[in-house]
Amino acid sequence: MSDVPPATSAAQLSMIEALYSSHHSWLYSMLRNKLGNAMDAADLAQDTFTRILASRVTRIEQPRAYLHCVAKGILVNWYQRKALERAYLEALAQLPEPEVPSPEVRLMVLETLHDIDAMLDALPPLVKRTFLLSQIAGLKYQDIATELDISLISVKRYMKQAFVQCLLLVE
Repeated sequence: MSDVPPATSAAQLSMIEALYSSHHSWLYSMLRNKLGNAMDAADLAQDTFTRILASRVTRIEQPRAYLHCVAKGILVNWYQRKALERAYLEALAQLPEPEVPSPEVRLMVLETLHDIDAMLDALPPLVKRTFLLSQIAGLKYQDIATELDISLISVKRYMKQAFVQCLLLVE
């Protein structure tokens, strides 16, 4: 736990240490059973404790329920990343050999896809859906307004919000 946020209190560190020593093996076993893979389970268990440490929570009433809830969110994100990677690799498999990107380019594209996915997940659901209908489905703003039963001005506002998020991703 060398990546301790600077504003972490001694009480929080003590609580996290106790939580870790008392429940890490339980959490690891649960994740290993779900994933069938010891290395991924160890990574996700560590990510769970890191997220709790970053949250600055100071008191946990039901440790296993809390750990399960945090780990479940991390696990969902992990599955989404894996699905995104599989889809990308399947698309690459369809390319003729001369057009297949180098391993370096593949890694860059996967990292970019992960960043975009995280950015989209940070958007409110209606903003995300509006953005995807525009950028992926290619719908015009008026068609999006009709599809989502919202005003045209709302579509424009949501698109602006999504584009601002995209710009933040680039910076």
